[in-house]
Amino acid sequence: MARADKQAAVAEIADEFSASSGVVLTEYRGLTVGELKTLRRSLGESANYAVVKNTLAKIAASQSGIEGFDDLLTGPTAIAFIKGDVVEAAKGLRDFAKANPNLVIKGGYLDGKAIDAAEVGKLADLESREVLLAKLAGAFTATMSQALYAFNALPSKTAQLAAALEAKAAEDPSILAGGAAEPAAAEEAPAEA
Repeated sequence: MARADKQAAVAEIADEFSASSGVVLTEYRGLTVGELKTLRRSLGESANYAVVKNTLAKIAASQSGIEGFDDLLTGPTAIAFIKGDVVEAAKGLRDFAKANPNLVIKGGYLDGKAIDAAEVGKLADLESREVLLAKLAGAFTATMSQALYAFNALPSKTAQLAAALEAKAAEDPSILAGGAAEPAAAEEAPAEA
């Protein structure tokens, strides 16, 4: 590769690093061109899967301020530059690696730090963003329903209490007077004796 070509390749990889929300490094040794094409299709528009030269990727990563995975850049390396949902891309890579053992997930970079293959696996085990948002919305709805029930119960309980008080007052009118006179009269009676 001529020097100008290398500089252009480094600039392109650095742009990919900068535009990505996360990256996953893989080793693709033993995969056919058809299998790589299938992997790229399975990742869809959310990730760009590219075979890179290790030295150019190291230079591009350092230019982008990404550090911590130089030791992963050994052997034949391909990088999934993730533009969309990181969890979905990690699931796609994990599922493809299960079906094709020649694809080895080495690690990656997410939220300003290097992650290992086990952490990429944990990401893949998470539920998708849409499912998590739906669960959160369901929790909010349930909480609001409980609050609505409590707020509706207050006026109905007050009305029931007023109706019970009215029925009791119809039976015994002294309830409305507070009934305070009777205990005082009872206290005065022993004093007279």
